[in-house]
Amino acid sequence: MGETGKEEYKIQSFDSETQKLLKTALKGQQVFMSSSVTASASHNVAIPDPTLTLVAFQTPQKQSGPKEVWVLTVFLLFADPSNVDLEKVANIIVDQSLKDCVFSKEAGRICYTIIQAESKQVGQSIFRRSLLNRLQQEYKDREELRTRSLQAWICYVTFICNIFDYLRVNNMPMMALVNPVYDCLFRLAQPDSLQKEEEVDCLVLQLHRIGEQLEKMNSQRMDELFSLLRDGFLLQEGLSSLSQLLLLEIIEFRAAEWKMTDAAQKYYYSEVTD
Repeated sequence: MGETGKEEYKIQSFDSETQKLLKTALKGQQVFMSSSVTASASHNVAIPDPTLTLVAFQTPQKQSGPKEVWVLTVFLLFADPSNVDLEKVANIIVDQSLKDCVFSKEAGRICYTIIQAESKQVGQSIFRRSLLNRLQQEYKDREELRTRSLQAWICYVTFICNIFDYLRVNNMPMMALVNPVYDCLFRLAQPDSLQKEEEVDCLVLQLHRIGEQLEKMNSQRMDELFSLLRDGFLLQEGLSSLSQLLLLEIIEFRAAEWKMTDAAQKYYYSEVTD
């Protein structure tokens, strides 16, 4: 876990044809800028037109010394999706999200931008429908996905939770995603998953991000989920020290109404980094 600013980001490169398709869907221009900064530095990018939307990815390029060169990939979005195959765009985004967990954390923002643009420009929802259909397909095959690739499974959970966080209907999370998201989190709370630190870490990260929203949508399932987590923490043998720490932290986090005190922040995150 740790501070976001210290995460190492790696955005996998799309091939030229895919880049062209995405640019057309976003109808923007791609601007590359480089600067030597520390990994935790923030970046303010001037946008010449306030009507444009900014999406920025930061990719560290290693070099000697205490600094890194960060390449900012900036999309200036004034979306006009009427002349692009939005079903193909949705599949590309999902495919990439299953390969790259860092991309899956950013994909919700991209999907939200395309959905908003499509709705305003052409009054349709082809992209959203295609995206949800693909999510449903992967959801049905989630156990096979987990067996085939633990990383892809974790990426999928990250992605669907990210989509749940961003997509709204009448300013509310999409009801259609509530149970699938819960089912994924319940899978991460099973005994075999709790034996794997990667899955425990994923579970805790998602609950930090969307746990409060999920509980408002279905509090009974959240109670059931945390009953599993408490049993796992107290009764399951063979948990690593890190997994035990993460489970205790999220149990206390929810008990404090999805808030963390300064003392808890200092205790848990100093333990994780030590």
